Order: sequence, then structure tokens, then C-alpha cells
Amino acid sequence: MQAVEQYLRNLRDIRLTGAAVPETSYYPVLANLLNEIGKSLKPRVFCIINPRNEGAGIADGGLFTRDQLQSDPAVNMIKGILPARGALEVKGTGADVNAVAASEQVDRYCKQYGQVLVTNLREFALVGLMPGSHPVVMERYSLSGSEQEFRIAAPQALAEEHGVRLEEYLKRVMLHAAPLAAPRDLAWLLASYARDALSRVEHADVPAVDQLRAALEETLGMHFEGERGEHFFRSTLVQTLFYGVFSAWVLWCKENPPGTTERFRWREAQWSLHVPVISALFEQLTMPGKLKPLGLEQLLEWAGQALNRVERAAFFLNFEESHAVQYFYEPFLEAFDPELRKQLGV
Repeated sequence: MQAVEQYLRNLRDIRLTGAAVPETSYYPVLANLLNEIGKSLKPRVFCIINPRNEGAGIADGGLFTRDQLQSDPAVNMIKGILPARGALEVKGTGADVNAVAASEQVDRYCKQYGQVLVTNLREFALVGLMPGSHPVVMERYSLSGSEQEFRIAAPQALAEEHGVRLEEYLKRVMLHAAPLAAPRDLAWLLASYARDALSRVEHADVPAVDQLRAALEETLGMHFEGERGEHFFRSTLVQTLFYGVFSAWVLWCKENPPGTTERFRWREAQWSLHVPVISALFEQLTMPGKLKPLGLEQLLEWAGQALNRVERAAFFLNFEESHAVQYFYEPFLEAFDPELRKQLGV
């Protein structure tokens, strides 16, 4: 969260000088944020502003990994090396991110670099290539709904609300093009989506939540009472949804061996898992006016896309396939809520 707060303070300070231009004056601030977050990853990810033109034009930035560094600093950068984690397209805070994401320029960058992080400094959209399709927005995050709102917001307050979630979003962006095979990496990724979902659920007061509480209490044979019980209910709700998607994916993998052209779809999870509470939850999610206002469909869609990126042959080497659902829960819960894992003794 400190990295995000510093980013927001730096944006404000540059703007308040009155000497900035809408885009390029802010490039270093964005690069600092990405570098601060990227250094926690393995391999480290770092940002280069305006990397050399490799045939699609000069992007505003590129995300490189440490293993792309050459051993001899005296040697010029190898011609043809592309940023392993994609390119950046940066606009001023008044730009329409959706319009930029749909532009010919981003289309060109996406086909050259695989993915592009488009931002107007307050909104972020990861544009990537889906199999057999044109570039599409894969994931997005917004700090503010309007430029005016963003300008008057206090950096500390905005960072408290969005800091952790924006950092996790940017980590997911930097990992999106990375191989996905280790259980630990998949556990972190699914837990990251689940934590975002929990934040949305905890700040929502939707009538359907009460219906789901009743369904969970009946199925689990327990009652959620008091403030701690309410938090545990919402945590259990989110875990059930995301672990339900993972479990359905495991069963789907048995029926669809590697190499199949079929793709896993999270909406079909209720048909794979014959568990009443799972069916109830997913039925609610697909009904307008129920949990849809929470935006959980979007997060579950992203989780489903992540599961479709898993290198399945390597992943299932870590388990007997029939035990994956049972044993993967421990790394998932460790990544989602280590304190709860400790309390439960899992």
C-alpha cells in the first residue's frame, strides 16, 4: 500500500506545479510504482520507458524480467528482444481507457508484445490476445470513476481504499504472461482474486447475501453469529465460490486431456460439482439482481481464464490427480488468509 500512496502523492505534486504536460511528465512516477511492485516477484519485473522500436512503434513502456538482462553490460541490447511481460500505453488522466484499449495502436502493440497495460494513471486495463480473437480487455482496475474525482481525492484516503487491491492487480498483470504450473503460483493467483472478491462482499449489503447465508448455514449445519461470525460467513462464501471453480476445473481436466481445443468455463461449475451449496451459489451469481451487483462474475471470469492458462501436465505432477482438490486447499488458504489457516490447523 505504501507504494500506491507514494505514487498518488507524486502524481499530485507534479500536477500542482502547473508545469506538467498530460502524459510524459508522469511516466517516471508510473515506472517507479511498477518497479516497486515488480521487485517482489520472481523473476523481478522492471519497467523501461520508451523501449526501442522492434517493429510496432515505440511503446510508452515495456515490462522486462531480470532473466532478460545480459551478463555483459558493455554489450548493446540484443536486437529483437521484447519485453517479456508486455508493453505500456499511457495517457493523461482525462483519456478514455476503453477507447485507447480499442485503438489501432494498442492492437498493433498487442500483436507484437502479447499484452499491453493501458492506463490513464487512474484506470488500468490489461489488453491481451484470446485464442482466435482480436485483442480484448482481460482485467481492469479503477482508482476513480472520473478525472475530477481523482484530482480532489486525498492520496492517503485513496491508498487506504485501493492500495492493497491495486498492488495485487499490478502483480497479476506482471504475471499474466508468465508460465503457470506450480501449485504455489496458482494458489496465489486464485487467492488474489478471492481477496478482491471478499473486499467487495464485505462492503456490500445485498439481499441475496442473506439468502446465501441461509443456504450455507443449512448445508454446513452451523450458524454465523455476531461480527466475527459475519466475517467468517463472507470469507466462507468467497472460499466456496473460488475453490468450487478450482474443483470443477480439476474434474473438467479429467474429461478434457491436454491438447483439447475446449476451454474451461466457470459458469458450468454447478454442472460438474453435485454439491447443493455450490449449485445454490452459482445459481445466484447467474441471476440478475442477486449477487451480480457485487461484480463477482468478473472476478470469477478472470479466475477461469487463469485456470485455462495452467500448464496442466506440469501442475498435476504435484498431486495424484484424484487428490488435487483435497491437497491444493492448504496452499490456497495459506495465500488467501494465513491467519485463518493457522486457526483452523489446516
